[in-house]
Amino acid sequence: TGLPSRRALDERMRALGPEYAVAMLDVDHFKKFNDTHGHDVGDQVLRLVAARLAEVGGGGRSFRYGGEEFTVLFPEAGVKDVLAHLEHIRQSIEEYRMAIRGGDRPRSEKKGSRRRAAREDRPSEQALSVTVSIGVAGPGRRGGTPAEVIKAADQALYRAKEGGRNRVSR
Repeated sequence: TGLPSRRALDERMRALGPEYAVAMLDVDHFKKFNDTHGHDVGDQVLRLVAARLAEVGGGGRSFRYGGEEFTVLFPEAGVKDVLAHLEHIRQSIEEYRMAIRGGDRPRSEKKGSRRRAAREDRPSEQALSVTVSIGVAGPGRRGGTPAEVIKAADQALYRAKEGGRNRVSR
């Protein structure tokens, strides 16, 4: 995905100050992408989500947590400060239409560009819509360890999924 791993997240979490927010993000119905379209398309979905997360605002830093799960860390920001940034990322992912890449896709970017230009008058290839659910938490008034904050963000993520998916939950 090109994002730093969970190990890098753990290192960053050790250096946090008293105020921060952690968002846990999960691709909705990811298993369905793999089962319906194959693991190559599943990998494309992960790369799409990672690319959008790499653009998160508000000082957020994105990480691959594992599987189809990602984490966004906002050092020196509270939960209320980051909600709009997370909603923007959620919406950006939802609105993107991902074309399924065929097995005959050229490896060269130049050849691929020429091929796409030649197809402009043809009907578009199959496009998928991807959605994500996001849970966010920060240390409470009583504080909390980074591990407890991640757990709280994960619980908020499950509330987002139970609430219908494709949403941000606190």
